Amino acid sequence: MTQDDLPAIFRDFNPLDDKILQIIDREGKLIRKDLMPELDDATIIDAYRQMLYERTADEMAVSYQRQGRMYTFTPNLGQEAIHIAAGMNIRHEDWLVPAFREMGTLLSKGVTMKEMFLFYLGNEWGGSFQNAHHTLPIAISIGTQLQHATGVGYSVKYRRKDETVFTFIGDGGTSEGDFSEALNFAGVWQVPVIFTIQNNQYAISVPVQKQTNSINLAVKSVAFGIPGIKVDGNDFFAMYLAYKTAAEHARSGRGPILIEALTYRLGAHTTSDDPSKYRKKEEEQLWGKSDPLIRLKRYMQDAGIWSIDEEQLREQYKAEIDREFTEAENEKSYPLEDVFTHIYSDMPDELRRQKSEYEQFLSWKEKRG
Repeated sequence: MTQDDLPAIFRDFNPLDDKILQIIDREGKLIRKDLMPELDDATIIDAYRQMLYERTADEMAVSYQRQGRMYTFTPNLGQEAIHIAAGMNIRHEDWLVPAFREMGTLLSKGVTMKEMFLFYLGNEWGGSFQNAHHTLPIAISIGTQLQHATGVGYSVKYRRKDETVFTFIGDGGTSEGDFSEALNFAGVWQVPVIFTIQNNQYAISVPVQKQTNSINLAVKSVAFGIPGIKVDGNDFFAMYLAYKTAAEHARSGRGPILIEALTYRLGAHTTSDDPSKYRKKEEEQLWGKSDPLIRLKRYMQDAGIWSIDEEQLREQYKAEIDREFTEAENEKSYPLEDVFTHIYSDMPDELRRQKSEYEQFLSWKEKRG
């Protein structure tokens, strides 16, 4: 693909030059009016409401885990602009192939908080996503979802469907072989897949500088012959424009795209993690000034379109989220069969042995209790 074939912003923000797409600065000031997406006030307000909902749900999920009412959780704090911008560009017929830190995008696709809570409560039904069309389960194994996305993209192209695949990975996941294999075949097959690297600076405790010697992560697209761009991941408008442009490119049959969303994980990697062990408070405070909700709010206030009673909205969200958690917490246990019967059409002997051992354990536990 030549430079002339690339979307304009991918030419202007060539990752080889380490340029970054940014439309509003950290203070919420509009610095690239020429690139501002055509969004009416109601859509911008809706975007903020969605980001606030994700932020509220995320904080409450951490609280439930700290209360001992839920297992390990992966916080999304600070990455909401990426998730909501992607969600606002995913159509019903498009595919979402998530990693494990895309709460807002999953919500946009139709996944409920109850389903996500069930997932983190260890309930098998938590990955069923009953009303989320073309949405794969959360992928905990690092990088595997990208190969799934490329495979889905190949199927879409083969069947000549008007569908696009959105998939995500973290900065640490780019060191996995699955990342390179997926992008390589996506480029060879020219499949309609939008790859997003959520570069939140740390793969658990390992900083991105120890993951790669490249000038950025978007530049990795060059080796695979696909367009790539580095975007301010805390700038909702920049992320929206990147996804809108990428979706138009993929839907036109011109192949895959790689987006590096430069952001920061304001919380822990998971609730089992302690970020104070590997990063400084000063760094967290500096990145806190780039909080995507604060930036969008300041833009809206400057533009005279701020019309949200945030505290009242938070209380409304809290009541709704708490109701969904309570429903998930009180959900009846799933059948034991579900753990073993949905992997292979014919259960292998090894799984039969494991199932038998677990049944014996449950029987022992019942008699003991």
